This record gives sequence, structure tokens and C-alpha cells, in this order.
Amino acid sequence: MELTVYLAGEIHSSWREDLKLKAKELDLPLTFVGPMENHGRSDDIGEEILGEQHDKVLRDDAASAINNLRTELLMKKSDLVVALFGEKYKQWNTAMDASTAIAMNKPLILIRPEELHHPLKELSNKANVTCTTIEQATKVLSYIFETE
Repeated sequence: MELTVYLAGEIHSSWREDLKLKAKELDLPLTFVGPMENHGRSDDIGEEILGEQHDKVLRDDAASAINNLRTELLMKKSDLVVALFGEKYKQWNTAMDASTAIAMNKPLILIRPEELHHPLKELSNKANVTCTTIEQATKVLSYIFETE
């Protein structure tokens, strides 16, 4: 059995690569998908495809439509979502993706630092599992494949 895992969350740190490396070390049969990690491409995609927009709001709107389509399709094809709330960057996209996973009835592993317990308590309550580290999330993924 192979699972497809959507990695939701900020795109500015190496957390995805860290999780992928740990999963590879454990030889887990996982395929990973996620948002466009090239921030510039993500911001520019609306104008690249639909042409120059008249202002910043329309530019963001055009890019958001295409990015939301990508997220929806890849998340629908995923078996599981892992969403990381980091400590440094704004986490709006993470909150949106985690909420989308819940609305789609996708199993959700939420990773968030202990200091974000209170502001994320409702979201944590809706997630299947809440962890504080990438290592813990990887152990949860590994446990899925254990037979004894």
C-alpha cells in the first residue's frame, strides 16, 4: 500500500524536505504533494496564464484562483494531509489548507509548536492527530504501516 500525503503549510523553510528525508530513512511508501513552493511563481501564475491584471488585488485574485484549484485537486487525490504551523511566518495558508482537509474529510496530522496550543485549540481538536514536531508526525506516518 502506498499513500499520497499533501504537505500543507508555509513554503519558506525546509520542513517538507526534513519530513521527506525522515520518511525515506524509514522506507515509508509515501508520495508527497503540496503547494507551489516557488513563491514568485505562485504569486505570478495568474498573470502568466491570464495576462496582466489592472491592479494588485486583481493580480492576487487571479493567482489565488489557480493556486486554489491546484490545492483542491492535489488534496482530493491525497490520502492524508500533514499541516505544519511554524513559529516564524504568518500561517494563513496553513489554516486554510487544514480547514479544507477537514471539510473534505481527509485525515489530518497537525504539527504546531506548544506555544500555539491555545490559538489552534479548535483546529487541533478537529485534526486526527496533533504533534509538536516533524519527528512525531513521521512516527505517526510510520505507525500506519506497522503490522505488529
